[in-house]
Amino acid sequence: GYPIVDFTRVSFSYNYDRGDITNLTEDASTAIKDLEGLNVAHTVTGVATRDSRDRVFHTSAGSDNSITIKHAGTPFGGDIGFTKYVGDSGWYFPLFWDTVGMLHGRIGFIHGDRVGDVPVWERFYLGGMGSIRGYDWRDVSPNDPETGDEIGGNKMLQFNVEFLFPIIKKAGLQGVLFYD
Repeated sequence: GYPIVDFTRVSFSYNYDRGDITNLTEDASTAIKDLEGLNVAHTVTGVATRDSRDRVFHTSAGSDNSITIKHAGTPFGGDIGFTKYVGDSGWYFPLFWDTVGMLHGRIGFIHGDRVGDVPVWERFYLGGMGSIRGYDWRDVSPNDPETGDEIGGNKMLQFNVEFLFPIIKKAGLQGVLFYD
């Protein structure tokens, strides 16, 4: 990555992924069965980030925003082809009595070059810390109609609102009331 202006940086990466899916059981999800065999992906990712938070931990003011575009397939080759877009924005603002408000939103969309090109491990899942608390990690997802397995979605929208308050300020212990 490279800083371009105050608080803002861009980064690019390349990834070679070779996955060999074998020994599937009969009750495996259709989304997994469709990818049986060798799957090669050449992936290029670009990220633009603007982070103006006053602190990474115990943030009290500022924002953290990013746009990510990830592409595999044409013209880079491989068996897997998709383009994935993700926008993420979190805003922190001081309130009263050393409390902090936080608003967070995340949106994503993914599409394949051809039908079936988007592997389940690249699709969107929600649930867990930093997503929708009260659900297990990756628990919020469309299900395979035949097996009931979570197979991930091709789009996602998430909102979080938090009210952070000090419990033991010197120890850095905070409490949070939230709505996801």
